[in-house]
Amino acid sequence: MFVFITLVWGIIYALPNVLNDEIKNNLPESFPTSTLNLGLDLQGGSHLVLEVDVTAVTKRAYENLEEELRLLMRNEKHDGKRLYYRNMKANAAVNVVFTAPKAEQIPTIKEQIDDKVRNIIVSENNGEITVVFKPEYILEMEQHALSQTLEILRTRVDEFGVAEPVIQRLGERRVIVELPGVDDVDRAKSVIGRTAQLTFHMVDSTASIDSALKGNISRDNAIFYENYKDAVSGEMRSIPYVLKKRPIITGDHLAKASSGFDNNNEPAVFIGFDGVGTRKFAKITTEFTGHRMAIVLDGVVYSAPNLREPILGGNASITGSFDIKESQDLALVLRAGALPAPVNFVEERTVGPSLGADSIAAGKKAITIGFIFVLIVMLLFYRGFGLAANAALLFNVVLIVAIMTALGATLTLPGIAGIVLTIGMAVDANVLIFERIREESRSGKSVANAMNSGFKSAFATIVDANVTTLIAAIVLFAMGSGPIKGFALTLSVGIASSMFTAILVTRLLLTLWVNYAKPKKLTV
Repeated sequence: MFVFITLVWGIIYALPNVLNDEIKNNLPESFPTSTLNLGLDLQGGSHLVLEVDVTAVTKRAYENLEEELRLLMRNEKHDGKRLYYRNMKANAAVNVVFTAPKAEQIPTIKEQIDDKVRNIIVSENNGEITVVFKPEYILEMEQHALSQTLEILRTRVDEFGVAEPVIQRLGERRVIVELPGVDDVDRAKSVIGRTAQLTFHMVDSTASIDSALKGNISRDNAIFYENYKDAVSGEMRSIPYVLKKRPIITGDHLAKASSGFDNNNEPAVFIGFDGVGTRKFAKITTEFTGHRMAIVLDGVVYSAPNLREPILGGNASITGSFDIKESQDLALVLRAGALPAPVNFVEERTVGPSLGADSIAAGKKAITIGFIFVLIVMLLFYRGFGLAANAALLFNVVLIVAIMTALGATLTLPGIAGIVLTIGMAVDANVLIFERIREESRSGKSVANAMNSGFKSAFATIVDANVTTLIAAIVLFAMGSGPIKGFALTLSVGIASSMFTAILVTRLLLTLWVNYAKPKKLTV
């Protein structure tokens, strides 16, 4: 009964893979309609490898640490006097250094920093104080950035509308992204790889742009540029701005983003903050009414409007030199959230749908030829017993397709190779069983005893052989990536299925034949 139920289940789940859309749409609602998902190499698409620049995370952490130390030094005192420091600077992703001009304050400075700031190591040499993060904390920040990058990439790809994408980590700092059916690589890269760090900065109207461009700029300010297309020449030009380096609010409190058109009927992205962000935005726009505030995305100014009145509803718009599709993509990445670190594309590959169709055709041909050859060999060597093995082999293929469909697995070209290999391996167990039955029959045992002894004697050998192969497949799945995982998954499912069909299905068919034909002697 169990074998029969499994057979029916396998046929039900495998059947949608060979039905056309019209028939599937007319099936009862309770009937499964899912089919095998085709991988990138079978239906075409884009293959991207991204490297996460985790040093940017450490660099940003040291910049924040510099601000934290400045604030601490201004607030703490020694013998009633403020703590003095000079030349405080964050050195990229290395450390924060500054000079303590008063030697008697150095112990207090070190003590206060060590007490008030977490996960740091403080050292001093001839009045120069160096603050570095603990190595384990840096590793923790980098690992968190990688995990967060994976989650945000998944969100972006889901919103991009890709069916069954592959997003997985590769090594320590790389991520594989496979987008089946996507052939516009440039657009995919712009959506997936964009950092999308949204910040709002106040424009320093008192600073001279010409002077700042010559290097005369306050340490609290920085030069940002707005890019636009010249209406006459069509060339891209840049407008420099002197902005406050520290943002007054970031996109961390963003709750929504959508594309549309502004009052001038130009493409725009409309954003809205959550409750916390709305309150902060209302307070800032109230405080700075009459001043200019720049909207900056990934270090580029998109607009710098004058705040004519407080914005209390937490809504704003981003306009710039982009078309409708670009505004939609920008809204998408803003909804998905900013990447914690920039990513660089180190590999990109496009597989055309025609190549994928050729791969499917070649895979079907290989499975058919392999299947036919196995059927012929089993019939020639084992005659009636071979016919039972062939029936079990057919059920084995159906069961593999059904299990992979039920699991929502993705079939790749190496996965097809795994099915072909499984077809050959599936009859190994039957060969062992039939040879043992042949030996037992030649020793003079009855039909029933010869069959029972054959199956019992071969069972341990079959389990050993298949378990060792299964272990190798599990290791491949755990350690491999992309196509290797596809091959390992198909092989694992095939091994489990072939053991079931070889031991239970074949035995059931032979038992039914013996009970019906009642042969006096076995001719294996």
